[in-house]
Amino acid sequence: MTTPEAIPGIDTSVPHSARIWNYWLGGKDNYEIDQMVGDQVARVYPDIVRIARNTRLFLGRAITYLAGEAGVRQFLDIGTGLPTVDNTHEVAQRAAPGSRVVYVDNDPLVLAHARALLTSSPEGATWYLDADLYEPGRILDQARELLDFTRPVALILLGIMGHITPYERAREIVATLVDALPSGSHLVLGDGVDTDPAGVESMKLYADSGAIPYNLRSPEEITAFFDGLEPVEPGLTSPTRWRAEDPAPWPNMHDPNICGVARKP
Repeated sequence: MTTPEAIPGIDTSVPHSARIWNYWLGGKDNYEIDQMVGDQVARVYPDIVRIARNTRLFLGRAITYLAGEAGVRQFLDIGTGLPTVDNTHEVAQRAAPGSRVVYVDNDPLVLAHARALLTSSPEGATWYLDADLYEPGRILDQARELLDFTRPVALILLGIMGHITPYERAREIVATLVDALPSGSHLVLGDGVDTDPAGVESMKLYADSGAIPYNLRSPEEITAFFDGLEPVEPGLTSPTRWRAEDPAPWPNMHDPNICGVARKP
């Protein structure tokens, strides 16, 4: 497997969100600068590590539902991040081996690891697109070459829209992507809200570190991404509560995030 040190084009002096997230998840694909910033943020906001891991668990439950009960066989995961455990294609193809998964990101380290690790089941298919979320039309054009847009697609935007500014542009991007999907498709989206003072302070520190800022938004702004869609039970809630296992991990933890799965009519 290609190591971070062997990949050209990586600036190891600047922290990066995908690598910091990987560090919080217990991964090894990160640098000293990412660990330093990750630790600084965690000191201000100790729950951030558990939030990262709860969000990952939510992704697994959402994909299991979609590939199982909902019968979805196509997945478009934008803002993939670094491969860890139970990536989208692994969960989907475990439930439905013929699932087809397209990952989208634009980080050279993510690209290198995706090519090495995101292998598919023999019955299904997995691809990686190097593209920018600010160009949703380009993402759709490339995805149409790999997925059948006459059949339902699950669009996954998890922990990524907070990096898009201004908010109006983020709404436009989500609307453009959802509008291109056929009836029966689903949106999986989750992001942090601005209701916890410690969380707000930690994201100020995060932005000051040189990493791409992550913008916490109001609950109303996050839920508006789902306008026109039909939320799947239990609706829009925190990752800790969305179809959580019993007993749920860290059941008493305050999780200032909103996530959900919603169907396009």
